[in-house]
Amino acid sequence: MANLKEVKGRITSVMSTQQITKAMKMVAAAKLRKSQDRITQMRPFAQKLSSILQNISSAQTDNLSDAWYSQVREEKKVLIVAVSSDRGLCGSFNSNIFKGVLKLIADKYQAQFDKGNVTILPVGRKASEFFAKRKVGLVTDYSSMFSHLSFEETSKMGEFLMNEFKAGRYDKIEIVYNEFKNVATQILRTEQFLPVLPSSDAGKKSTEIDYIYQPDRGEILTGLIPKSLKVQLFKALLDSNASENGARMTAMDKATENAGELLKELKLTYNRTRQAAITKEILEIVAGAEALKSA
Repeated sequence: MANLKEVKGRITSVMSTQQITKAMKMVAAAKLRKSQDRITQMRPFAQKLSSILQNISSAQTDNLSDAWYSQVREEKKVLIVAVSSDRGLCGSFNSNIFKGVLKLIADKYQAQFDKGNVTILPVGRKASEFFAKRKVGLVTDYSSMFSHLSFEETSKMGEFLMNEFKAGRYDKIEIVYNEFKNVATQILRTEQFLPVLPSSDAGKKSTEIDYIYQPDRGEILTGLIPKSLKVQLFKALLDSNASENGARMTAMDKATENAGELLKELKLTYNRTRQAAITKEILEIVAGAEALKSA
């Protein structure tokens, strides 16, 4: 049985850890409220803009120079944007992203991966560290996005992705991220960024929705397409940011509860050890007294 000094030291250590996890939970909760408000406000706008873009993609755009965004090419070179976090202590948040990316490669792009034609663009320090240890091409220019997350910074990343696709350096771009559902639940999403997928019910949409373009269709699409793609990218990053804060809050709450349970066990062990030590001392005193009587 451990001595009293060891048990007391463990109790002090666990209490200190519990205070840290409790503080981290409160910080994550404060950040979650802000990030949740941002993604809640962004989603309706992003979904409507995405719907408009898909409907336009479903229409005839062969005569437009701006149809680059919907050009389906042979998938020789693929870029995967892996959205993780900068810090750990958020449960399975990051590991789900890593598993999702590896599964995506194994299921769809194994042939390209074997030829060295799969590139990862990590967003978040954890993804950058994870994929740097794998034999895969990396684009690390945007790995620190979450240190200054804003639409302006996301736009720069969006411009890079669009330029790479237009130049033919990548034939397909996909994004893997965690979508925020609630504090305890994050949904792993894999979305095709480029080329833009047409609406699933394109036939129905093309007959029911008729857009009026002013001043002209080409000029509208020139501004709408990049804007819509940047908004979709920003929504994915906001979703991931809210999911991270929710996952960290849940993980720290669970860690605080576990620390409390461990404290109960340690205090029980401490009391039992102390009681055993007192009993031993009493027995030694009694034995000594009996020895003196005998003498």
